[in-house]
Amino acid sequence: MKRLFLGVLVLFLLFNIAGEAQTLHPGDGLKLIFYNIPDSISGEYYIQEDGNIALPYLGNIKVTNRNIDSVKQEIFSKYSNIYRNPELTILPIVRVNIFGEVNKPGYYYVTGSDKLADLIAKAGGTTPEANVGSITITRNGKELDVDGEKIIKSGNKLDDIGLQSGDQIYVNRKWFSGSTQAVVIAGLSTLTAILIVFLRK
Repeated sequence: MKRLFLGVLVLFLLFNIAGEAQTLHPGDGLKLIFYNIPDSISGEYYIQEDGNIALPYLGNIKVTNRNIDSVKQEIFSKYSNIYRNPELTILPIVRVNIFGEVNKPGYYYVTGSDKLADLIAKAGGTTPEANVGSITITRNGKELDVDGEKIIKSGNKLDDIGLQSGDQIYVNRKWFSGSTQAVVIAGLSTLTAILIVFLRK
């Protein structure tokens, strides 16, 4: 547990505290969940190419190149002028790329409340060659290796590990996988045959 905490702390130090706040990009979105209003406007809304997001009764709001917390505050404030004490949850929807030893590599949308296991499930699960304990997260040329197995067991959400829009998640292959094992066995067999021939001389 202590090692997991240190791993998550390192992730924040590398990706977040280094002046890199959570921001959204065109193609990302927001999930709005209202709990106490009469209108059915809860749903997922996506950012247009111009950086605006169109929300019910609010029109366009510029969300790119802004800290996500300030965007949330603006949206909540504007809806508070329309509804009395709205109970509103706003979740960023970000697009990330997961590849490597997964069955359906590609880009997927996730929210911060999703878990690493949810993201892997979206990608069709892992292959038999996957080493979930060795996952590499890349952002803007920076790489960090994390222990995916420990993150999954802990139940941490993607927000807890600082996942952001555009991140690339690579699930590494087992060092001694089935294919590697076959190559090693073939190599050992060849070496054994050579030694036998050599010793007979």
